[in-house]
Amino acid sequence: MNAPAKPPVLVTRRLPGAALARLEAACAVDLHAEHGPLPPAELRKRVAGKYGLVCLVTDAVDGEVIAAGGDLRVIANVGVGYDNIDAAAARARGIVVTNTPDVLTGAVAEFTWGLILAVARRIAEGDRLVRAGGWSGWALDFMLGMELSGKRLGIVGPGRIGRAVAERAAAFGMEVVAAGSGPAAERADRTSGGPPGMRRVTLDELLVTADVVSLHVPLNAATRHLIDRRALARMKRTALLINAARGPVVDEAALAWALRERLIAGAALDVYEREPSVEQELLALEQVVLAPHLGSATRDTRTAMAELAAANAVAVLGGQPPLTPVS
Repeated sequence: MNAPAKPPVLVTRRLPGAALARLEAACAVDLHAEHGPLPPAELRKRVAGKYGLVCLVTDAVDGEVIAAGGDLRVIANVGVGYDNIDAAAARARGIVVTNTPDVLTGAVAEFTWGLILAVARRIAEGDRLVRAGGWSGWALDFMLGMELSGKRLGIVGPGRIGRAVAERAAAFGMEVVAAGSGPAAERADRTSGGPPGMRRVTLDELLVTADVVSLHVPLNAATRHLIDRRALARMKRTALLINAARGPVVDEAALAWALRERLIAGAALDVYEREPSVEQELLALEQVVLAPHLGSATRDTRTAMAELAAANAVAVLGGQPPLTPVS
């Protein structure tokens, strides 16, 4: 059977106009335009017969979906993380998997600093107080936070985003140390470069000595619940935990315990174990900043992510190598 002139592609969510136009020019697009992800059964049904799948990090592209897409040649994920895709199952079927690195690095790094400042200086907590009418005026000892200058920032996972966060630390007068998620990752990280002055340490030394611990690791078997009760107990009682990586890297129940017992001073999260659900106890704790997965949420960045995913799908379906394949 001859290949269709325009290969069929399933797009699981509405994309910015330029990205969608690029796909429609080269492919026969089946677009799920409604809000929210496709239910698993419908995703399996609609991926059948498609040559390409352009999906979001909220779409679970598991082995069953991949098996249902027997004609798939490319899965283009709109996101740098691809833990939502069974990459091994795709590889076994010869399907190319791509992601969107680099284009979101700056936006996520900036947002990470927003989280650090928000929890260190109690900005969100103060905003809630003012809106509730609970502020009675300036006082010398009122809502004191942590000053960043002279403190140590610990980057767990000094990849593209982790290094970009580290590069901005000099503006706040912070010392930077970095570690991987374990011995193998730490050995690999030593060759990955980084800003001048970023010293490599073991993960244990980072947890014990950092005033701010910022997570930037991918989600895999080694990093799931990397920050658990033991890790939290190793941190300073004055330390802050920041997670703009993947939700399951942190055991949320353990984090709530550590905050309740005042084993650490605060936390700021942009991602969660069971999104969009959040550990109920965290919702009641004032020393936690909770953001709704906004790390890459700028118009420029989200547009660039969608356009890169579309370009990857078009390239592979046109017989060209992908621009950003996952390893």
